[in-house]
Amino acid sequence: MGDAPQLLKVAALGDLHVKEDASSSYRDLFSEVSRLADVLVLAGDLTDLGKPREAEMLLDDLRACSIPIVAVLGNHDYQSDSAEQISELLRQSGVHLLDGQSVEIDGVGFVGVKGFVGGFGRRMLSSFGEPAIKTMVAESVSEAMRLENAMRHTGSERTLVVLHYAPVADTIAGEPLEIFPFLGSSRLAETIDRFKVSAVVHGHAHRGVYEGRTPGGAPVYNVAMHIDKPTGRPYALLEI
Repeated sequence: MGDAPQLLKVAALGDLHVKEDASSSYRDLFSEVSRLADVLVLAGDLTDLGKPREAEMLLDDLRACSIPIVAVLGNHDYQSDSAEQISELLRQSGVHLLDGQSVEIDGVGFVGVKGFVGGFGRRMLSSFGEPAIKTMVAESVSEAMRLENAMRHTGSERTLVVLHYAPVADTIAGEPLEIFPFLGSSRLAETIDRFKVSAVVHGHAHRGVYEGRTPGGAPVYNVAMHIDKPTGRPYALLEI
């Protein structure tokens, strides 16, 4: 029998919300992460208002990170209609920005999409009624399909799914019930459970909880900076 694969240490956090006023610097945090982990994962809302200048400031701080970086965008990164420019800045700087793609690092496949809204379980929004509702549901379905296509193209035995929106209601518990449909969609979990997945990380729900599971049993972690984590730090540390 061959040796078991060496575990990959992944530091994951989301919702940095970098602002133009430079009120927060993550340089020391990224330096710390580089000493503890093999890969840094950023689960969306990298910027606060989706401005290219905010992305440039984040990239300045990321120079302190000496390990590979995997990221997805979040809803805030689309606010100023500059998501394409932000994406290009990130990719030019060497960030593995995933938007329906996958990348393998040291034997672990990282698969990522932003995800979208839609609700959970029996209360999930259906494509019925006004065109605006149908458009919203179509976007949710599209994100789930893009995730599925990316999953089918990774040949890794170990896979980490990176999202911004939540795939389960477990990890958004604590948020106001009225906004649950806007925090994620079960369609993402349905897709995830068609594959062998080591873990899932997401952000977006600042008042949620750290840990949950898909109906099929895949572990899900809310890694938004604001969530209490076992590390006692803004980031989670996972061994994949």
